Amino acid sequence: MRNPRRTALRAVLATALVLGVTAGPSALPALASTTDPARPTLTLTPTTSPVLTGTGTGTASDPSLARRLSAALAGLPSADATAALVRVGGREGVWRGSSGVHDLVSGRPADAGARFRAGSVTKVFTAAVVLQLAGEGRIDLDGSARSYLPELIPASYEDVTVRQLLNHTHGIPAPDFPGTTVEEWYADRFRIHDPRDLVRSATAKPREFEPGRRQHYLNIGYTIAGLLIERVTGDTYEHQVGVRVLKPLGLRDTSFPGTDPGIAGRHNHGYQTMRLDDGTTGLRDVSVWGTTDGWAAGDIISTTADLERFTNALFRGRVVPDGALLDEMFTLPKVTDLKTGQDAAYSVGLSMKVLGGREVWGKTGGRWGYNTAIASTRDGARTLVYSVNSTDAKGQDMNKVAQKIMVAAYGMPEGTTTAR
Repeated sequence: MRNPRRTALRAVLATALVLGVTAGPSALPALASTTDPARPTLTLTPTTSPVLTGTGTGTASDPSLARRLSAALAGLPSADATAALVRVGGREGVWRGSSGVHDLVSGRPADAGARFRAGSVTKVFTAAVVLQLAGEGRIDLDGSARSYLPELIPASYEDVTVRQLLNHTHGIPAPDFPGTTVEEWYADRFRIHDPRDLVRSATAKPREFEPGRRQHYLNIGYTIAGLLIERVTGDTYEHQVGVRVLKPLGLRDTSFPGTDPGIAGRHNHGYQTMRLDDGTTGLRDVSVWGTTDGWAAGDIISTTADLERFTNALFRGRVVPDGALLDEMFTLPKVTDLKTGQDAAYSVGLSMKVLGGREVWGKTGGRWGYNTAIASTRDGARTLVYSVNSTDAKGQDMNKVAQKIMVAAYGMPEGTTTAR
């Protein structure tokens, strides 16, 4: 059962910390009201053009940057996304843009400064705090996770290290969640999940592989990492991220929702394609959806400006001290992925992909209605932050608009000739 006092404290602290070719608008599915499921569905076809908030600097090194990014954002809202917010920075050029709508009912332009659910970008914040604690000698990255949480992690997982939690080589399977379809998950969207129950559910199963032998990207390692932060500090995870990262960097629009299923402050609405009450398939407003299932792995709310500031600080060694600890975030384990058999792509907190012939490090995230990414070359020459209001944010394939933004900023993925 969830501890009522801890739940209340989380809510108080969460509040305190709040300082593809894209289809055209005619392809929009029907819209269902969140507040009144019986309301007749609407077919809306608003149109907007990208709003550019700067011509950029240093564009001589890449004169086509603005053109490429403007093209990537054109045509919103579409069947794939209802809005997109983009910030590109670094010495190679600066560009700001937004496109789409704040919501499909009013059709007014998307708010470029809106807050959004950043999903698994949360993991970068969690990893940074663990690495800070390692630098203070309070956490041993090579130490057993069970040594910190002996009452929670069974002996069958005693050889899982803290580093393996963070680089997804721990072998702990995902916990069980009720439901198998987006419609069932939507009906269960207000359920409150206790992170300890998630860990118990996961560790009650056999491990997927010997720790350190393979890589499988899952949330559970970061759920345990959040609990580990709480154990060694005697404080809540949310407050530790707040005092160690948010406050020092002035990230006043970044917060944790706790058990509140809404997004505090101004935000563009998120939508998900699903089966509606009348049996048809259409868009449902999913802006209000609890995130306690993600917690330290995926519940943070932020803005593109805050995430850009965080990315710059992180890559410059202002969050995790430059040196061996920061190198952990740019070191891929020498193992293969459990599902694909390809080389590991995830480090501690980040992931790496070769785009346009160079390594790009960052992290993507997805919560219903919202896809997010932070990215940068290791030297910070080009940074990217985007939020895309995807209509299938947790689908198997990358959102087409998000993919076009990434390619526009960095170039094609290695080994490809056309965007898919």
